[in-house]
Amino acid sequence: MPNSPSPSGPHDRDAVITGIGLASCLGAGIEANWAALTDPSGFTPVVDTDSFAPAMVHPIVPLELDKQIPKRGDQRQMEPWQRVGVFSAGLALDSAGLKGNADVLSRTGMIVAAGGGERDYAVDEAILSGLPKAADQGGYLNEHLLGDVRPTLFLAQLSNLLAGNISIVHGVTGWSRTFMGEEACGADAVRIACARIAGGQSDAVLVGGSYNAHRPDVVLHYEMGGVSAGPPFAGIWGRQQHGGGLVLGTIGCFLVIESRAHAAARGAAPFARIDAVRTDRSRREPGQATSNASAQLGTMEAALDRSACAVISGASGVAAPTQEEAAWLATLGLPVRASSTAFGHSLEPVFPASLALAALAVREGRLFNPLEPAEAPMEGTLRQALVTGWGHWRGESLALVTAA
Repeated sequence: MPNSPSPSGPHDRDAVITGIGLASCLGAGIEANWAALTDPSGFTPVVDTDSFAPAMVHPIVPLELDKQIPKRGDQRQMEPWQRVGVFSAGLALDSAGLKGNADVLSRTGMIVAAGGGERDYAVDEAILSGLPKAADQGGYLNEHLLGDVRPTLFLAQLSNLLAGNISIVHGVTGWSRTFMGEEACGADAVRIACARIAGGQSDAVLVGGSYNAHRPDVVLHYEMGGVSAGPPFAGIWGRQQHGGGLVLGTIGCFLVIESRAHAAARGAAPFARIDAVRTDRSRREPGQATSNASAQLGTMEAALDRSACAVISGASGVAAPTQEEAAWLATLGLPVRASSTAFGHSLEPVFPASLALAALAVREGRLFNPLEPAEAPMEGTLRQALVTGWGHWRGESLALVTAA
């Protein structure tokens, strides 16, 4: 991406979003999600408070998997997070008008933001139950980890299998990369896709990820880390009055990003243009994340129209970074929406999902409803959106999205 985005007219190497595949607790597909966010009666959060009480999660809607993964054998060999990802990737290709276009898909690259695979809970429970009774706990662990954790299970957990399954099911066979690293890897996946397009290395890239929050191991992980929000449910900003915390959400989101010239040549109408993506990280000492965000914004000021701009924040809800981001956002004087209030916090795909909301909003020319009382309505036309991606532990990202 250019270091200083220009407010000048369109260019052939602009990175434009031509396809969006989004599946969440609000619906499958952009129409269902947008309808939920713009319901005239107001936004209603979808939260499961029972499955892992007292922890809460945002469940994904039931997916008609056959529509995007037609072979039942393919469905069976995937874990839930992979099915969600492959399904969402198919939605994105449909949205872009690329489904079944073997010529373009053979040249389309793919960057997947992914976490680790899912676990064999029966094995975990047996090992944890036997460990306190073992005379030699170290020896017990070695014996059972070597003997009970099957190699085939480990292979099924490899993060890059999501990209492999997308390639097999949808025929995206240009080139592929898989990034790991929680929220930051989702932002870097988009940044590198846009950089390759700007530099002429790629004309079309499928980028995104998926996350399954209905996993007792990840719920336990964040509970033990002390960063889960307790009941009752409140939005990202409202829960800061009660100690903050994240509420995980199952979500899949993929974007098709193309050069403007490539999209025009095949008659594809873009949702929006990605003017810039910046990523950085800090040790999260006081003020460091704010400093990174301010520096990132400084590279975008020349292209920013504050009179027609809003913020789509990927804040996690975890107290310290969320409160620091809220203070920084207050200095901008722009209306804000927190995507994780709508979908739950999904780590790797949260940045692509926030970009998806930004692209939909600028295409429609209006910001969707406030998601909680702390968020102000927006009057007037929306033409730009800043998308933030402060990780719950590390990583600060910022993108500028403009009407195409």
